[in-house]
Amino acid sequence: MSQNTFIDYPTEDEILEWYSLNGSNIVHKVNNHFHTPFSFSSFDDIKQIFELARREEIKVLGINDFYTTAGFEEFNELSIEYKLFPCFNIEFMGLHKDMQKANIRVNDPNNPGRTYLSGKGLNFPAKLEKASEKKLEGLLIESAKQTEGMLNLVAEHIGKIDPDLILDKKMVYKNYTKGMLRERHIARAIREVIQQKYQNEKDQRAILKEIYGKKASKSDLNNNAELEAEIRSMLLKSGGVAYVKESPKAFLEVAEVLKIITDAGGIPTYPVLLDDINGNYTEFERDMEKLYNDLSSMNIYSLELIPGRNNIERLEEFVSFFHDRNFIISFGTEHNTPEMIPLKISAREGVPLSEYLNRVSFEGVCVIAAHQYSKARGKDGYIDKNGKVRLQHKDEFIELGNAVIEYFLQN
Repeated sequence: MSQNTFIDYPTEDEILEWYSLNGSNIVHKVNNHFHTPFSFSSFDDIKQIFELARREEIKVLGINDFYTTAGFEEFNELSIEYKLFPCFNIEFMGLHKDMQKANIRVNDPNNPGRTYLSGKGLNFPAKLEKASEKKLEGLLIESAKQTEGMLNLVAEHIGKIDPDLILDKKMVYKNYTKGMLRERHIARAIREVIQQKYQNEKDQRAILKEIYGKKASKSDLNNNAELEAEIRSMLLKSGGVAYVKESPKAFLEVAEVLKIITDAGGIPTYPVLLDDINGNYTEFERDMEKLYNDLSSMNIYSLELIPGRNNIERLEEFVSFFHDRNFIISFGTEHNTPEMIPLKISAREGVPLSEYLNRVSFEGVCVIAAHQYSKARGKDGYIDKNGKVRLQHKDEFIELGNAVIEYFLQN
């Protein structure tokens, strides 16, 4: 296993002195949230991410897989090879049971109470306390039960329609996953076995109609991402023949997720959904002042957004509000669907980010970079020994992280 790069770096005073002589003062392009094939990804492998980042001149990358750090090792090695700064992140789905009962949506537009949370700047190599490790293992087991249940049902359903359309569990795991099976893997496998047997569009539409229960496909069959989304909707979601309801055991309470994140050395981070295409917000996010109070009461002072799904004016307003309240904020693209989009971040409809937004996001990853550097060298990082965020030191972490990033890129 690789050693943490930052262990052998100069001391804090030395690296700040180096930066004063050699720093570029450039606001580097960043992408601090994307998924890899270790959960599900638009990319075939992690190297493809680095190739695209190099072409798009992105200098800071943040891996952000669901429930797993299995991609950290390869991600670290490629970051050194390509000279692109790595942020080691993870994502969870938690649950606010009281909000679920009250029918309050948090940052999942379809499931009240369900709450996505990220941990930014985890320890590398990854390490968890035994209690947290056991809880994480339990989540993975429950997740696998659900997705394998769906795979079994859809394999049986399709096999009755055409015995040549075989969805073998071992084959699906081997050909489509890195050990974690998700709905999107199943949809991709279904699409490919159909396309392998049925070569023309007429035949594909005919078999899809049978599989969908006499409902015609409305997808562009040349658009794999669109077709896979339709397959998920028709077969794997609620009402579909292969739908399996998630067990309550598949979700930890939000407080438990936050404990795992801090145990792993990370900064608890709330992924903001913000406005949808119609300008609507979830109940939890609708009022910024209330959202600020709710997050700060949970000791969360870090946010991330996927600007590609937001209106640029609303994004600017939201970021300004929370940046003024000392939150760190970073942006990403997710890349958690089959659709391949740029790594370079823009707002909805491809609207470029302002200089202000790019600077805020870069400052956010500077804090994460300084946190990773400090933790690797045996210090507290941005979270102190009591699990509290060191807000009063934010500017110092921005300065140190800027120096750490630049030192990594130049050496």
